Amino acid sequence: MDEIFPGLLSWTAYRETIGQPVHSAYVVEARTLIDPMVPQEGLSAFGTSELPAPERILLTNRHHRRHSARFAERFNCTVAANERGLYELLDAPLRVRGFRPGDEVAPGIVAQEVGVLCPDESALHVNYDRGALAIADGAIRVDDDGALGFFPDHLLGDDPGAVQHGLAAAYLRLCDELDFDVLLMAHGAPVVSDGKGALRAFAEAVLRG
Repeated sequence: MDEIFPGLLSWTAYRETIGQPVHSAYVVEARTLIDPMVPQEGLSAFGTSELPAPERILLTNRHHRRHSARFAERFNCTVAANERGLYELLDAPLRVRGFRPGDEVAPGIVAQEVGVLCPDESALHVNYDRGALAIADGAIRVDDDGALGFFPDHLLGDDPGAVQHGLAAAYLRLCDELDFDVLLMAHGAPVVSDGKGALRAFAEAVLRG
C-alpha cells in the first residue's frame, strides 16, 4: 500500500474475473474503503496500531464489490453503493445500502453524480488534506506517463462517441464544482498531484473533438 497523502492509501491488486490489475483506496480518518481488493499485505494489515480497522465500504458502481465480502466478514463493515445499482447487489453476501448524489456517505466524503456509462456510476469527493476524487470506470490510465483515456469503444455501448462526450461533460462539471488534487481511478494508478488539472485537460480535449 502506498500513502498518497497522510491518511489516504492506495494499492493495486490483480482481479482474476477481468484478468487485469485494479486499484483500491482507504481513507483512514473516515475508516472508509473505496472499491476494495485485499492488498498484498493481507487483511491483517488493518486493525493494527499503525492502521485502524475499516468501518465502511463505498462502491463507485455496482460492479466494484470486489473483495468487499472479505472485509465485511472480518471487520463488520457496512457497504454502500448508488441506489440505482442496488438491484444487481441483492444476490451478494452483503447488506448494501443505497446512497444518492449529494449524500455525505462517510465523514468527509460526498457522493457525486456521473451516471454516463451506467446509471449508478458515481464519483466520491474526499475532503481531507489536499482532497481527492475517486471515479469509477469512465477514465483510465492508458500509459506509464499518466495519460488518461477511455476503455475501448466496444465496451462503451452502441454510441461510444456520445458516451465519451457525456463522461467528459460530467468530469468538467466536477472540476468546476469541486476542489481536489488527487485523482483516484478504479483502473490505473492515481494521479497524485494536480489530478484536477489532468482531468480537466482530458475532458476539455474530448469536448473539443
